[in-house]
Amino acid sequence: MKIIPHFSLKSLNTFGIDTHAEAFVSVESIDELKTALSQKDYTQKFLLGGGSNMLLTQPIPGLCIHINIKGIQLIEETDGEVIVEAMAGENWHDFVQWTLDNNFGGLENLSLIPGNVGTAVIQNIGAYGVELKDVFHTCETVEIQGGNERLFQREDVHFGYRDSVFKREEKGRFVITKLRVRLTKTNHKLSIDYGDIKPALGEKKITPKTIAEAVIGIRKSKLPDPKVLGNSGSFFKNPVVSSLHAETLSMQYPNLPSYRFGVCLTKIPAGWLIEKCGLKGHREGDAGVHKKQALVLVNYGNATGEEILSLAQKVKKNVLEKFKIPLEFEVNIY
Repeated sequence: MKIIPHFSLKSLNTFGIDTHAEAFVSVESIDELKTALSQKDYTQKFLLGGGSNMLLTQPIPGLCIHINIKGIQLIEETDGEVIVEAMAGENWHDFVQWTLDNNFGGLENLSLIPGNVGTAVIQNIGAYGVELKDVFHTCETVEIQGGNERLFQREDVHFGYRDSVFKREEKGRFVITKLRVRLTKTNHKLSIDYGDIKPALGEKKITPKTIAEAVIGIRKSKLPDPKVLGNSGSFFKNPVVSSLHAETLSMQYPNLPSYRFGVCLTKIPAGWLIEKCGLKGHREGDAGVHKKQALVLVNYGNATGEEILSLAQKVKKNVLEKFKIPLEFEVNIY
C-alpha cells in the first residue's frame, strides 16, 4: 500500500474531470482499507469506487482511498437459488456478466450500468423496471471511524428510489466492502415490460441472457461510452409526481410518457422533460446535454466540474419553469 501525493483523478472519474487528490492510495484488501482509514496524517478521507456516479468540482482534500478490492464467489446454493458474493471493487457490468455466464437470473436488466459493486448498493442502481434492492441479500461494511466491521441486512438499508441509508442517515459513516445477492437458477422472474426491451427481443426466446443482450443493445444505442465521451450516465433522477399533476400535463402533452409509481404517484422520464425544453444536444463550451439521450450530461473534452454543474442547474431551472417539476441529481456532487 503506497500513499501518493498530489495524484491526478482524471482517469478515475468517468466524466474525465481533470482534478487531483491531495493524497491517494489504492487498497486491495479489507486489511489495507482499515490501515488507510487509520492514517492520522489526513483528517479527511474520501472514498472512491468506480468514479461513475460523481462530478468532481474541486480538488479533493485529505486522503483519497480507492476501493480496489476484487473477488466473486458462490456462497450458498439450493435447487432453485444461489447467493453470490462480490467484493466492492469489482466492475458492476463484469459482475453481471459473471452471473449470466453461470446461468443465474436477476441482474440481467442491470447490464452495462457503469461503476463498481460497492457504490451500486449506495445508489440502489436500477434500470428497465428492476432495482438492486430486488435481489439484495446483505452487504458488509467497515466503519470509517474506528474500522469496525458491520453486516447490513436488507431491512437495515432502507432502500428507496436511487436511494439507501448510505445516502442519508449513515452517509459518510461506512465503506461497503462486500455485496451478496440472491439470484435464481430456475423459474426466473423476468422483467420485459419496461422501455424498449420487448421490441429489442423480437422473436428471441426470453431468457436472462437474451434480456441482457437487449438491454446492452439499447444502452449502447442511446448512451455514450464514458471511455469515448466523458459522462456519468443518468445525471438526473426520473421525477415522481402526483398522478393528478401527471394527468394535467398529459392533457397538454398527449404523448407524455409516464409510469405508475405506487399509490397516487407517477414517474415521468426526466430525459423527455429536458428534451421538451429544447435542451437535447445543447452545448456550452465543452459541457453538453447528450444529443441522443437528454438525461445524460457530457464532457466533450476539457469541461470543468463547475461548468458541467452550471449546465445541470440550467437544465433544472428550465424544467421547473416549464413543467413545475423539480429535478434531482442522481450524480453525487463533490
